[in-house]
Amino acid sequence: MDCSNARRSKNSPVSIKLNWAYGIMCLLFCQWVDGFQDLNATMYDENVESYLISGTKPLMVGLTLINGAAAKGAVCLDGTLPGYHLHRGYGSGARSWLVMLEGGGWCNTIRNCVYRKKTRRGSSTYMEKLIPFTGILSNKAEENPDFFNWNRVKIRYCDGASFSGDSQNEAAQLYFRGQRIWSAAMEDLLLKGMRYAHQALLVGCSAGGLASILHCDEFRELFPWTTRVKCLSDGGLFLDAIDISGRRTARNMFGGMVSLQRVWNLPNSCTKRLNSILCIFPQHLIASIRTPLFLLNAAYDTWQIQASLAPPSVDPHGIWHECRNNYALCTASQIRLLQGFRNQMLNTVKGLSKHKKNGIFINSCFAHCQTERQDTWFAPNSPRVGNKRIAESVGDWYFDRANVKAIDCAYPCDNTCHNLVFRGK
Repeated sequence: MDCSNARRSKNSPVSIKLNWAYGIMCLLFCQWVDGFQDLNATMYDENVESYLISGTKPLMVGLTLINGAAAKGAVCLDGTLPGYHLHRGYGSGARSWLVMLEGGGWCNTIRNCVYRKKTRRGSSTYMEKLIPFTGILSNKAEENPDFFNWNRVKIRYCDGASFSGDSQNEAAQLYFRGQRIWSAAMEDLLLKGMRYAHQALLVGCSAGGLASILHCDEFRELFPWTTRVKCLSDGGLFLDAIDISGRRTARNMFGGMVSLQRVWNLPNSCTKRLNSILCIFPQHLIASIRTPLFLLNAAYDTWQIQASLAPPSVDPHGIWHECRNNYALCTASQIRLLQGFRNQMLNTVKGLSKHKKNGIFINSCFAHCQTERQDTWFAPNSPRVGNKRIAESVGDWYFDRANVKAIDCAYPCDNTCHNLVFRGK
């Protein structure tokens, strides 16, 4: 598959201008890291300006390395310092903090991790020194109405285990220190004023979305109980699903990562009844999370379809090749399987939806991660469920303006989706 040729479905109701800009974003948005798809936009192109509602260039925010991290063993895969991008809030948002955990797949073998440490996903040496803040990170009220003037942070992802491992491999010179990176980043941000927050929101996309679930209650414990603290997982609801061959590709993938990187900091409420490999899956975690949690996910998550449900490794004859690349080319039997995947996702969130404190937005789109993309977060033609866009739904939930349990009807009923289509080889 050639992800650099990804585009949005021509059936989506988006303007020519946004479609053109989206093509540019996909060059940045879709990459493969040794079999693990990375669907997180962090690079900038000067033409991305037309991707924004206002037509102006996005705010570019510099990289800050955490200088005290090395002394705590909190380093990237290659031993370099971890970092983050911080843009200060002002006015009514001066004491509010939004912390975004970057995503970007995982590494579950020595070979994968050795490759990864020579990229921005494993070394701060290769990280962009400036990145655009768009979507939920935007500093423009017309693009991000509820959080535009908050202190907004994006913590870079360079450990390969959703900020959760704590080990190392001396022979391969690999440092699996995700948990320490998380702690070092939090300590640094607290010293920079986050400890005085009146409001705080932990957000993550993809592997970062999983991390926002894993660290949600830890984040809550950083603040006084008078502080409003909540968590948002975007595209992080990874399912322990049976793939098209009858096996469990996702379980094998995560199992290798948990074992290699020694992911140990998992809730006792899960590990006392299930093994740690199963406890990395959100479906076994979310019931035990005490902090208010919002799950934002596409019912037909493109990452999961491509990497765990119908990956090429279990499709030797290429029966799913066209369907993986373009949902419109799926056969009736393939759609039935995808509907079963959606049903499993809806069953997973049933318990969570019973609690008013939690929020849900599951749209029936072929997408992955929707908070940092301006067109899906907050634009005139953004995806909607119940006539509410994602930004509006998240804001209503965070500020207790409404009880948000937005679950879309099944494909193909939603014509507001910005569906991903790949022109694969």
